[in-house]
Amino acid sequence: MTSKPKKLQTSGEPNRGRTVKIKSKRLIGNPIRKAKPGERDNYSAPSNSHPNRHISLPSPVLKNPQDSDLIYGRHPVLSALENQRELNRIWVTSRLRYDPRFHNLLLQAKDSGTVIDEVEPKRLDQITEGANHQGIAAQIAPYSYIELPDLIAKAKSVNDPVIVVAEGITDPHNLGAIIRTAEAIGAQGLVMPQRRAVGITSTVVKVAAGALENFDVARVVNLSRALEELKEAGFWIYGTAATGSEPIHTVRFSGPVVLVIGSEGEGLSMLTQRACDVLVSIPLQGKTPSLNASVAAGMALYEVYRQRSLNTLYLNKLQKPL
Repeated sequence: MTSKPKKLQTSGEPNRGRTVKIKSKRLIGNPIRKAKPGERDNYSAPSNSHPNRHISLPSPVLKNPQDSDLIYGRHPVLSALENQRELNRIWVTSRLRYDPRFHNLLLQAKDSGTVIDEVEPKRLDQITEGANHQGIAAQIAPYSYIELPDLIAKAKSVNDPVIVVAEGITDPHNLGAIIRTAEAIGAQGLVMPQRRAVGITSTVVKVAAGALENFDVARVVNLSRALEELKEAGFWIYGTAATGSEPIHTVRFSGPVVLVIGSEGEGLSMLTQRACDVLVSIPLQGKTPSLNASVAAGMALYEVYRQRSLNTLYLNKLQKPL
């Protein structure tokens, strides 16, 4: 008696009525494995000699460089190298490998165990899926978050520290821009929740443009509890809200400050608003009802910086002899 052909599910989707005859009950798994020295890297395509060519296999090429552990572009990779960030692998063109800015740093990374692959620009196009790689890309190790008590201790080592809290930011471009602005303005770190928010991905690293090499990020399970812990440490909590009770330019920011930025669509949750000492708003004159989260963060951070710069200037004038 002839057995019926078995239905085979491939590429994560139902076979939709097609049947494929197989000689063995054992299904062929993904042939991609970690390459040994001298072999192709993890992102190489599989050999065409696979015995079941008619079976579509998962693509070994990166699904999306934004969601991977990949950073690319000269400035992000250069910052990672200069700050001795742990990198698993670097793909670089021959032209850039011997560039004076990169050559010694690449040698140091190699001595630390990083695999350096000299490749053609077309290979980088494939790895980054056509992104603007500028001749170099790197596979980074998972980001190492700081514990909240350690962030608080480091922040309080300076006068009038500023910490940014990002609630529910799901767009990595927004988070990267917030981190870049916060570090540039002089904030001491950022706190984010573990759930319902993007983490530090390669896109965040790329958009932050090197800021994460000098900026601490803490990830907490309970954001409300983290805000209470910041209050106990002497910080005043200022939340940004469209319906905030105080226009931001009328609020005096003094002492240790926490600036809470809400999500792109919903803003701050009611629970977070109740945990804030003061809610502030950015007055708008046009017809646009709200601002992008990273833009609002930048404007609020600059107001804090502006006030403190004026206070410093005023104190310096008072101390000058007549």
